[in-house]
Amino acid sequence: QEHFVESGGGLVQPGGSLRLSCTTSGVLLDYYAVGWFRQTPGNKREGVSCITTSTIGRTHYADSVMGRFTVSRDNAKDTIYLQMNDLKPEDTAVYYCARAVQASCPSSRDFYAYWGQGTQVTVSA
Repeated sequence: QEHFVESGGGLVQPGGSLRLSCTTSGVLLDYYAVGWFRQTPGNKREGVSCITTSTIGRTHYADSVMGRFTVSRDNAKDTIYLQMNDLKPEDTAVYYCARAVQASCPSSRDFYAYWGQGTQVTVSA
């Protein structure tokens, strides 16, 4: 059975950096795209970034994080990373990773099948 675990969240000052990790078991992760999402209380879960399989080799970012966040994968470790730089208070949220049902990044959240439990990121002075 597939299992996803996010880690690396925490409290950081504005302008600081964090690296989130999404580790898996029970699946060969490079067969699928993996997305990062975030959610704040009372709001819908929003897409932050997505990485396709290595064969396709593409990444996607929300406009709000473009140029500050970088998604990458280490297939040997079945791990996806989200490097977050120049963090802002509006980046505060619970961050989730999710495995897509396909190799390319889906246009809809409906095509993500497996989700982690989330990790809290708080950006505050």
